[in-house]
Amino acid sequence: MIHTSRSARRVLISGASIAGPALAYWLDRYGFEVTVVEKAAAVRGGGYAIDVRGTAREAVDRMGLLPALSKAHVDSQRITFVDAEGETVGSLRPEQLTGGEAGADLEIRRGDLADVLYASLRDRVEFLFNDSIATLDDAGDAVHVVFDSGVRRTFDLVVGADGLHSNTRRLVFGPEEPFHRYLGHVFAGFTLPNEFGLAHEAVIWNEPGRGAVLYAHEPSDRLHGFLTFTRDTPPFDAFRDPRAQRDLVAARFPERVWHLPRLVEGMREADDLFFDIVSQIHMRTWSHGRVVLAGDAAHATSFLSGQGSSVALVGAYVLAGELATHADHADAFAAYERRIRPFAERNQALATGGGSAVAPATRQEIEARNALLRDPEAAARVLVTASAQEGRAAHSALELPDYPRAA
Repeated sequence: MIHTSRSARRVLISGASIAGPALAYWLDRYGFEVTVVEKAAAVRGGGYAIDVRGTAREAVDRMGLLPALSKAHVDSQRITFVDAEGETVGSLRPEQLTGGEAGADLEIRRGDLADVLYASLRDRVEFLFNDSIATLDDAGDAVHVVFDSGVRRTFDLVVGADGLHSNTRRLVFGPEEPFHRYLGHVFAGFTLPNEFGLAHEAVIWNEPGRGAVLYAHEPSDRLHGFLTFTRDTPPFDAFRDPRAQRDLVAARFPERVWHLPRLVEGMREADDLFFDIVSQIHMRTWSHGRVVLAGDAAHATSFLSGQGSSVALVGAYVLAGELATHADHADAFAAYERRIRPFAERNQALATGGGSAVAPATRQEIEARNALLRDPEAAARVLVTASAQEGRAAHSALELPDYPRAA
């Protein structure tokens, strides 16, 4: 039975990336009145590719979005590893490392996924762009919201789906620090001219604690560059200073080998630099009163897991289903957390298990990986098996519940 009682009918969702629109999709179809607020001027297009696999693929299939997402599939075919001098060591198919399934998983630009979700909603759900939540007042029977624009509104429930550095979480649960688990990596992502003849592939250079990646979704004059390195403490002093970010990254890649000079130059010139630390969010509870968190705001898995978007899609489906089938929002929040927490934690563990072939930490790990890559049969038997099997199990660790059919 679907419950859309007056006590929990009007829902504000903060964030229009992945978790927010996915949740809005389901809540709208269950009869809720949904508003999505997003600080950006529009849904953000483009971006690097993310994976939709395992239980998440079933979730988007139930949304009826599988055909549109299949058309947006970028189909990366190869990951090539080079040594310190830039000489090719060996190649693998992406799913051999991630535990994905060739022909079943979807690899989609984050922006393309957001666009497909938004297109399914824009005529049904209210979107407030160029705005954000300034204050929240949970009065017990409703939540009174003041937006940065000065507009005041009242909602029955508020959902923070606004990412790793969630504003909603800060307003309700306090500063980020107690929930933030730094994984010891700093990264810079950016686009640069595709002067390398790459398409449907990635090339990875490693030295201990450092990595550089060229990643081309398709034949194009642009591709994605990534520079990442380990650091004992987060560089908080660089977050508000783009020049300091560029200087910090460039200093860690001084070598004149492979395409490193071009990557550093591209990073310095980029107008789309995304600088951040690799981290996760761990919380004892994801709800307080009439406010609940979803996606990375609740349980960021980090890009090292490759599962942030997939877990967000599954969590959105479950949160909406529990709200639709429980008369009391507190019961719905508790049921949502019981179902999703074990799934989220298992996928978080993919980023912290160690022994990463993509980001080896020591010279010994690099040499062992490269030795295996030079012997394809050994790589398939030893390098691929453990990580792929655990990944595949985590991706499908939750059986998607069946909720009453939505409108």
